[in-house]
Amino acid sequence: MVSSALSRLSNINRHLKPTVSHSCDSDGATGVPVKISPEVSNALSCGRAVVALESTIISHGMPYPRNLETAKEVEAIVRTNGAVPATVAILDGIPCIGLSIEQLERLANLGTKAQKAARRDIAHIVATRGNGATTVSATMFFASMVGIPVFVTGGIGGVHRHGENTMDISSDLTELGRTPVAVISAGVKSILDIPRTLEYLETQGVCVAAYKTNEFPAFFTEKSGSKVHCRVDTPEDCAQLIDANIKLKLGTGILIAVPIPKEHAASGSLIESAIQLALKEARDKNIIGNAETPFLLARVSELTGGASLASNIALVKNNAAIGAKISVALAQLRESCNTGDAQSVS
Repeated sequence: MVSSALSRLSNINRHLKPTVSHSCDSDGATGVPVKISPEVSNALSCGRAVVALESTIISHGMPYPRNLETAKEVEAIVRTNGAVPATVAILDGIPCIGLSIEQLERLANLGTKAQKAARRDIAHIVATRGNGATTVSATMFFASMVGIPVFVTGGIGGVHRHGENTMDISSDLTELGRTPVAVISAGVKSILDIPRTLEYLETQGVCVAAYKTNEFPAFFTEKSGSKVHCRVDTPEDCAQLIDANIKLKLGTGILIAVPIPKEHAASGSLIESAIQLALKEARDKNIIGNAETPFLLARVSELTGGASLASNIALVKNNAAIGAKISVALAQLRESCNTGDAQSVS
């Protein structure tokens, strides 16, 4: 009991520090690094399951109002599966962990007027009191800052095709190499170079696990042709892996790749031909950097008659359900460890 109580007090103290606020509605943000919503703050303080969610999918992933509908549905799925959703964004220069419905609506309406925010962009957006929709790297950064160990997204960035010449490598990969957050995704977007991405993650020391399969998924399709060395078959397996990574203080993230459900998988050949055409168009138009992925995804959606967008939404929802279950399993594992410690002390 003593150990468990001390753990709770430590959590409460961390989330009640003056440097962290509990609402994203106040304008008095000078000197405050982040603001946590009351729901998320309470869940963290009580040791409940929390799932971080990115916001780029809202602003840059799809048009209004579908983006808002999807964001609400994803949060609802997280709640249905026992966890608290914590969508992350920067609004008026204030990093917010957990958004209200009004803030979700604002972000959805802003669309691409909100800056796509990776780790490198955080300081600038905060300093200029701008609006930023967080990518994988920025969301991981903020999740780690406030103690959220599980983050759900659609797919991570990676090494772009021909990246050996352009050196175009997503900051998602380096973030995974230095930030201890588990990322639940449908693998790497198939517009990228998947084998080189996996090689880069190995170099970064990142554990890559596949959920209920031995093969790394390719976002729109279940298989990529690349094998993984770590397989997890249940949320409890994932929780054990995350817990071990944290206790060992490895300092790296974990990528848990979840294949898109069979009923939502798009035709691999259809998607691949659309990707090849979209890549050529991007090169012809000199679309590079962080503008490339949104362009490619939008163009692939057009070329496939919306099939790829429908698949994208389906896999995000599936990831949300599994991510919430993993977060719940991790919270239960930690609680059982605290109980065991308390019993050994008494």
